[in-house]
Amino acid sequence: MAAGGPMSARSDLATRREELMAQIRQAAIEEFAENGLRGASTQAIADRAGISKTKLHYYIASKEELYEQSLQSIIEIWSELFHETATDEGPEAFLRSYIGRKIRHSLEHPEVARLFTNEVMRGAPMLRDYWPSSREATMKAAERVRGWVEAGLIRPVDPVLLQFNIWALTQHYALHLTEVRFMLGLGDEASPDPEPIIAEVTELVLRGLRP
Repeated sequence: MAAGGPMSARSDLATRREELMAQIRQAAIEEFAENGLRGASTQAIADRAGISKTKLHYYIASKEELYEQSLQSIIEIWSELFHETATDEGPEAFLRSYIGRKIRHSLEHPEVARLFTNEVMRGAPMLRDYWPSSREATMKAAERVRGWVEAGLIRPVDPVLLQFNIWALTQHYALHLTEVRFMLGLGDEASPDPEPIIAEVTELVLRGLRP
């Protein structure tokens, strides 16, 4: 088939649609993180996405549907951060890589953590369908940690609590970014340098896990 035929046109259309949906999801995450589900409006989301409200409603059924899609997108983002980390190099290499990636993402996209945390704090009604798969992933990660313990690579720890603690350390810089900026003497829009934060958190975790 010649280049530029019907199949190529459909492919281009699908690509543009996916790019626009990614743009809409990012705008929605920012709006929901700032104003919550009740306070957000589809007009505000459309404005952030740079499209008309009419065009937005062509791609989404409702604000509530977009909110749930945004939460699902966040879960997928965090899952990718974890699973893209090499798993066959031992705990030190794994944790150095994962902590670095997680903190960089927290600083670059604080709205992601804020939206997710806001949903949890209101009882997580939109997340309950996702809890079983999230728990399954947590238990799989716990098995990996148990393997490190059994091999004598780290000291005995509760493998689930370890995940909670690493999560808390890496999420702090997203959830408390305004406070972090103030305490570090940074401007209101300044982004903290991730490297010393990563080094400090990584060393804290690794020292605490040494056999």
